[in-house]
Amino acid sequence: MTTATRYLAPTGFDPIFNRIVNVLPKLGISIAGSRLLAVRGRKSGEWRTTMVNVMTTADGARYLVAPRGHTQWVRNLRAAGSGELRLGRKTEAFRAEEIADADKIPLLRRYLEVWGWEVGRFFEGVTKDATDTQLAEIAPGFPVFRIEPLCGSGPVSDLD
Repeated sequence: MTTATRYLAPTGFDPIFNRIVNVLPKLGISIAGSRLLAVRGRKSGEWRTTMVNVMTTADGARYLVAPRGHTQWVRNLRAAGSGELRLGRKTEAFRAEEIADADKIPLLRRYLEVWGWEVGRFFEGVTKDATDTQLAEIAPGFPVFRIEPLCGSGPVSDLD
């Protein structure tokens, strides 16, 4: 069972790879809907950035899922309650609401359907074909946030 303190730190080649791919959204390049997430540090107040996948559901709602668990960006977003999604020179300010574990099951399944090829290793054998019970068991270890644009800040689109 996955706990609410689950965190998988980058290992091996991950830190180097992360530095390389974090440059892409800065250049305006999105891979499968990726964006640069910017959140104010909960202690420093400085902007902290990392690449994330923005998931959109059939009803148009948008979510951020933390496949590595309770990371620094998750902790900062909880504290700040808002952040920015960046792609090139375009910035979308948003507010975030964390999703309760019981409501994550369809969201985790959708995330795995779309990005399982990229993040599957962080789900430790759980796939899009997992049962609801299996997804409910891992839900506490995978923070999920619903994001909504702040007034006057529309979604950053690849087509803009």
